[in-house]
Amino acid sequence: MYDLIIVGAGPAGLTSALYALRANKKVLMLEAVCYGGQIVNANKVENYPGIEEISGYELATKMYNQVKKIGVEIKYEKVIKIDENKIVHTKNNEYQSKAIIIATGVKKRKLNVANEEKFVGKGLSYCATCDGNFYKGKEVAVNGGGNTALEDALYLANLASKVYLIHRRETFKGEEKYVKELHQKKNVEFVLNSSINSLNGDEELEYIEVIDKNQNIKRINVAALFVAIGQVPDNDIFQNVVEIDENGYIKTSDGVHTKTKGIYIAGDCKKKELRQLTTAVGDGSIAATVAIKEMREI
Repeated sequence: MYDLIIVGAGPAGLTSALYALRANKKVLMLEAVCYGGQIVNANKVENYPGIEEISGYELATKMYNQVKKIGVEIKYEKVIKIDENKIVHTKNNEYQSKAIIIATGVKKRKLNVANEEKFVGKGLSYCATCDGNFYKGKEVAVNGGGNTALEDALYLANLASKVYLIHRRETFKGEEKYVKELHQKKNVEFVLNSSINSLNGDEELEYIEVIDKNQNIKRINVAALFVAIGQVPDNDIFQNVVEIDENGYIKTSDGVHTKTKGIYIAGDCKKKELRQLTTAVGDGSIAATVAIKEMREI
């Protein structure tokens, strides 16, 4: 029997673990893939208070090592179900807890075009910092308009011979300072008001076709396409214990509690206004503090 099971080892989950462990609770973290969540893919983090610049991987590793040092138990198993009586099911095991925090974050949004699965790892990537070095000196494209896409384009501009930045709108959601930096790069070309129409090639990606707002189609020869068009939650397996909105995010009455007593929410998987590293950390500390308080009351 655990005091607390945390589903997800991103910043929200790791912070929840930190607070619970410091309260002398027995904590199990269950993570399907790797600790750190989406932040591990960030080349640079420059908006975390007190740290001018750090890689996402380095920051996530520091957070992970901190909770490991004080006794968290972590198992790399994908959760497939949570019961109302707080039993967590994975493919091969079941774990009982007094309380549960769901902190599963979000996953990369896909293009949903033909041949997408065919070219994954063969010219199509969702992580520029992971795969960009494979395309040094080649022509590549980035698709997206937020900070991740802009940062990916800047990172790749220092590796690739040319970077096409494809965005469906005229203006960007990301920070203006990144846009200005990209305009100063001689090897970056903006392809605006355009969307990916198709991915093409034999064994490897050879070219993409984009379609603009006037339905004109343009062929762009690239060795790789890096997709950064946002994120989506993955909460369907929790529908029996939480309420989910029309976009797949978990609904709460106060940002922490779900419809099931003893099951709490933290991080980007819930419905909220802002999804940032700082808000994930804040969510994690609040969820753990509330869970600990209510455990004591019981």
